[in-house]
Amino acid sequence: MKRILLALTLSAASVALVRAAAEDGFVPLFNGKDTTGWHLRNPAGHNSWTVDKDVLKNTVNKGEHGTDLVTDQKFQNFTVKYEFLVPDGSNSGFYLRGRHEIQILGDFSSGETSLGGNGALYNFKTADKFVSKPGDQWQIAEATIIGDKITVVLNGVKIHDKVECRKGTGGQLDNNVDQPGPIFLQGDHGTVWFRNMRIKELK
Repeated sequence: MKRILLALTLSAASVALVRAAAEDGFVPLFNGKDTTGWHLRNPAGHNSWTVDKDVLKNTVNKGEHGTDLVTDQKFQNFTVKYEFLVPDGSNSGFYLRGRHEIQILGDFSSGETSLGGNGALYNFKTADKFVSKPGDQWQIAEATIIGDKITVVLNGVKIHDKVECRKGTGGQLDNNVDQPGPIFLQGDHGTVWFRNMRIKELK
């Protein structure tokens, strides 16, 4: 009963933070209220990012270009968990250390994997299985990078297993792939929403 009463008194953002803290070693990357802890890759670029009800939204209208969003903090070895919603046909990406892109693509209708498909290590390795969801459904991802090896689970299915990746996959911040780097969210291509982003640093 005490837990129920406590949950009712907390804002939705606070509940999200409590949930993240309850996971062993994971901390939130996004506070659910604003973009504190993040910055635009290009400070002079069009800021297409907004926050609404614990969701980080990138809205890119036809003919527009948004700007990538980058964490202030850098990370070396870690597991990151996040949820995303990408409309059919829309395009984004989630970068590990700012150099290795896990592609985000509204490609449910295609029914097949590709080097540029949802869950691919962009232009480097296709996902082992096609597990994309329709554009009106949230998708759940978990990625681990240790050294130069990347593992990705998308919608409960392991699609990359300790894949060795020693180079940037395109659009990277720099080529120092063995150094700590930020998380960055691709914002220049299309509309995408994120929520429940949290990270656990590993040795």
